[in-house]
Amino acid sequence: MDIQSTIDLIDYCERENKTIAEAMIDQEQVRSGRSREQIFEMMKERFLKMQSAVQDGLNDASEAPSGISGGDAVKMKKYIEAGDMLSGSIISDAMACSMATSETNARMGVIVATPTAGAAGILPGVLFSLQKNTDLEDDDLVMGLFTASMLGYIIANRSFISGAAGGCQAEVGSATAMAAGTIVELKGGSPRQAVHSTAIAMKSLLGLVCDPVAGLVEVPCIKRNVIGTSIAFSAADMGLAGIESRIPCDEVIDTMYDIGKDMPRALKETALGGLAITPTGQKVKERLFSKSSLVDQLRGGNEHADDRNGKSTASTETAETGGR
Repeated sequence: MDIQSTIDLIDYCERENKTIAEAMIDQEQVRSGRSREQIFEMMKERFLKMQSAVQDGLNDASEAPSGISGGDAVKMKKYIEAGDMLSGSIISDAMACSMATSETNARMGVIVATPTAGAAGILPGVLFSLQKNTDLEDDDLVMGLFTASMLGYIIANRSFISGAAGGCQAEVGSATAMAAGTIVELKGGSPRQAVHSTAIAMKSLLGLVCDPVAGLVEVPCIKRNVIGTSIAFSAADMGLAGIESRIPCDEVIDTMYDIGKDMPRALKETALGGLAITPTGQKVKERLFSKSSLVDQLRGGNEHADDRNGKSTASTETAETGGR
């Protein structure tokens, strides 16, 4: 068993009468030799780390060590609690949870790369918003991670998932597409509907460049993650309504690969183009990477870590740590 395309995936799911999540577990059983229960528990560990990253971010108003991000998730949470948001609770909560995860990443906390650290906010954003606003349980969300994994597996094998290889379309684009298909499956849609939503989401982000200010996964990355949750919900609603992508999902993924190959190097995470070379972006880079600033940051960072924990904290565990 080796599913390499969304055509393969739909064929398998419809032939075996299984969901995308179940197909992922079947494939992992064949590849790893582990039992279904072992595979589920391993994924649940990732889910719990993801949950912790969201909670940390929603309750921490501090800046990241860079000084260019931090505290916005707390602002979003307070805005939602005031009850006058324009986007409705499900999208607003997704925005807050996404921002919380990405800010945790910027603070060098433990996150789960889905599919990368730079795009780690989108999937937890939609999952924990769905849980807050519907009746989904933890185990349902774990199955959602399997759905996302299968869609990400296909994208990674046919194209790119990193900004350095294919631009932000490959990173935020892939994560948004994975999230859209996952929402559909968690809401009871068919594998075919989930695949169409995956395609619709990815199409909307084709060509997006990767231009992080000072090379850090913070500006504009964090807010692109947040916007990715809104696109994922829109694409999922279209799929659940029976709307189909006119371009098949595999062709959309292959197009993302072609665009990524043609994209200039300056727009693929090198910080040599786009927003990274705006006057403000250049000032941030100069501030962060001047010799005196680096010495100050190292001194301040060490003191900060000592203060919090009584000893130096060189972070963390393996799931994924801050940075890309």
